[in-house]
Amino acid sequence: MSEMKKYFRKNAFKVGPTGVLLCLLIQLLAGGASSLPEKNLSGAETYKQTMNIRVNGFRRSYLVHLPEGYHAGKPHPLVVVIHGAFDTAEGMEKFSGFSALSDREGFVALYPNGVGIMGYLQHWNAGHCCGKAAKDNWDDVGFLAKAIADACARLNIDRSRIYMVGFSNGGMLAYRFAAEKGHLLAAAAPMAASIGGKPSEGEPEWRIPEPGRPLSLIIFHGLADDDIPFEGGASQHRKSSRTYWPVSRSVDFWRQQNKCRSQLPDRHLNAGSVRVASWADCSDETEVKLVLIKNWGHVWPGKFFTAKLAQGDPLKDFDAAEMIWNFFKAHRRKP
Repeated sequence: MSEMKKYFRKNAFKVGPTGVLLCLLIQLLAGGASSLPEKNLSGAETYKQTMNIRVNGFRRSYLVHLPEGYHAGKPHPLVVVIHGAFDTAEGMEKFSGFSALSDREGFVALYPNGVGIMGYLQHWNAGHCCGKAAKDNWDDVGFLAKAIADACARLNIDRSRIYMVGFSNGGMLAYRFAAEKGHLLAAAAPMAASIGGKPSEGEPEWRIPEPGRPLSLIIFHGLADDDIPFEGGASQHRKSSRTYWPVSRSVDFWRQQNKCRSQLPDRHLNAGSVRVASWADCSDETEVKLVLIKNWGHVWPGKFFTAKLAQGDPLKDFDAAEMIWNFFKAHRRKP
């Protein structure tokens, strides 16, 4: 089942009606989470919440994982984890590893669903990307804000410790949310993403607006990413004129917005396969980190994939989720 889903994610741009039907069948066979109850919530459990917000006739939804030992009388941090284009909340929960980390660390993990075709081909409006979501200007920033508010109304969430993670198209949305609604967050972690670009040759360049307040970010990118290249430009294997800004331009934007005055010495992890650049002395005690991964493409760098690497590979068992959570733990939102 997982291999079929992986194949669909890899070939989503190519499938026709038969492929869509196959994916619908996979979704039905895979089952789904139970609805989030109003009372008697139990931990180590993932629930589905459907909201009264519609796009193209479909109601918006999210999954929420309550950690083992969840207690309604205790405020919990919230980590919002946004899937990439043509994935799902279920897929993001599976390969990101945040629910297992939630059980260990005691935070609530929320996985929002984009909009697509009958639960598949889901994607987001991140401004310059992607697809119908951007073309029709769906208010995905507004949806995420309402999903966070809905979770806060139903669960005991520490509003000073709300964080956001996004991969690919979801990482672009995390950048955009951080700029437009950053007052709701304590920190963010965009991955394999860009703050701006051109949807096509004939369309104007677009980038996220200037944020309303400083925000701490940890940014991840694989140096072998050929979907959203580290140096910017067009995807190296998709036949599209869409272009993305280089990673350095996204990092510089946030470093300047946060008014960071110092660059710390780089750290090298995993036998030099991971390089961490950091900027400190920023406004409101924020910071910016950039994590670059050698020989890594457009894939979530977590144990779902890295555990399968050969013994001796310096990236074996590398876990981005744990690194992100350790960064998040150091930050709280100021009033």
